[in-house]
Amino acid sequence: RPPQDEEEAEVGWQEKLFSQFEVDLYLNESACQTPLDWQYHEEIRKLEKAGGRKNYRIFTYTDHDRFTNLEELCQKVTDSDHEVPSYLAERMANVRRRRQDRRPVEPSSLKLKIITWKPSEEFIKNNHVINTPVQTMYIMGDLGPYGKLGHREYEHVLCTIKVDGNGVITVKPDFTGTKGPYRIELDGEKREVWEYSIENASAQVQPEEEEREQRMFRDLYSRHRDYLNGLVGSEFEMPLPGTLRLFVNGEIVSAQGYEYDNLYVHFFLELPNQWSSPPFQQLSGVTQTCTTKKVGWEKVAYFCYPFTVEMFYTLEDEDSLPQWPVLYFEVLSLDFWQRYRVEGYGSLVLPASPGAHMLTIPTWRPVELGTVAEMRRFFIGGSPELEDLTYVRVPSTFKGKCLSRFGFRTETTGSVTFRLYCLQQSKAFLESSALRQRMQSVLDRLGGFSQQSSVYNVLEAFQRARRRMQEARESLPQDLISPSASSM
Repeated sequence: RPPQDEEEAEVGWQEKLFSQFEVDLYLNESACQTPLDWQYHEEIRKLEKAGGRKNYRIFTYTDHDRFTNLEELCQKVTDSDHEVPSYLAERMANVRRRRQDRRPVEPSSLKLKIITWKPSEEFIKNNHVINTPVQTMYIMGDLGPYGKLGHREYEHVLCTIKVDGNGVITVKPDFTGTKGPYRIELDGEKREVWEYSIENASAQVQPEEEEREQRMFRDLYSRHRDYLNGLVGSEFEMPLPGTLRLFVNGEIVSAQGYEYDNLYVHFFLELPNQWSSPPFQQLSGVTQTCTTKKVGWEKVAYFCYPFTVEMFYTLEDEDSLPQWPVLYFEVLSLDFWQRYRVEGYGSLVLPASPGAHMLTIPTWRPVELGTVAEMRRFFIGGSPELEDLTYVRVPSTFKGKCLSRFGFRTETTGSVTFRLYCLQQSKAFLESSALRQRMQSVLDRLGGFSQQSSVYNVLEAFQRARRRMQEARESLPQDLISPSASSM
């Protein structure tokens, strides 16, 4: 290849190297219209006085040149000659120009117009795509015959460099490295093939500068960490030793399968012994009245009613069986004539394990025999109700040994879905001594109680049976239970 067809140039970021076409264009004063054109005119005149350009085939287009805007506007996604740019391709091609032309929005207008109720078509187009400011630079090559440089049809893009607002540098195509030079084949009679390579000619960072930069990054990260710690705080209120704090962020999601419409839920939380709550804590609530909608074969009322409960458990007696709080609720319906009906009762033992829980609890309601009660319920509303909602389980006021519900007639109704997020906090979790093991054993027993709601009654029955067995054993003659008698 002749020497005039080989060229090497070192280009800096946004460094302008003029092509032969630009030299011929901007030397003519009548072609200069914008201030940038006149600036290029003066720079080219200074180059001519200093002896001319050192580059001939390699030149650049910077971020301010007209070619950059036109190139981004005319880029195609595919190599089809009949391609029509999509809406997204058009908007993304204009991201850089639209970001520069956008006027800053005053903070006062942001507060006044949080929602645009009637957006215009232009507003939708300008806000549909995320705008990230980008600076672009093109390294070009004039691949025309020697002596006939300056024709636009022989200009080819050798490399595109973009830097966005996040500091990400994009070089396309990438540095040559060990892959070999890139090839450009021209369409013509001679079918010329040009090869070019791209190398990173930036000076290597000295070890002292790199260490200083790393130190600066560490200082920046430490200041940011201190800023976050200042916002969040490093000191949290810890419960007393031997105390467990329980947070429950709950949600009454929906109620489904009930007879009447316009449902609402009344609920309250019962705290057993050794449990307490802050004075300001609300342990009861009522949801809004919700109209049902048909989902499949059932009518579903979506409440999405959130509630938050905070409780404390104090460990006093390790021998006693701990109990877990219980959420009691009742579902009622209210119609247009202000007639309300009890649709169902239910209870839920709060989960003992932390995390997210999705629970669907079935309900029941009391019924009376005969058609008169059902007609009264239909025409004037009202139905048999529980005076004490804790009768759904074992009431806290019950002191007997056996709770009988013989003769109490009920009817299965729908179900209520709860979503619960449980968090546990205890100082014992930070200990590695016996205090941690002690609290862990309590939690294990609490977890067993929450998973099986009747375990307390089972253990009580087991203890009673054990006492009866011991009494019966003591009343037997000793010779019947002696080892010698048993061996004979």
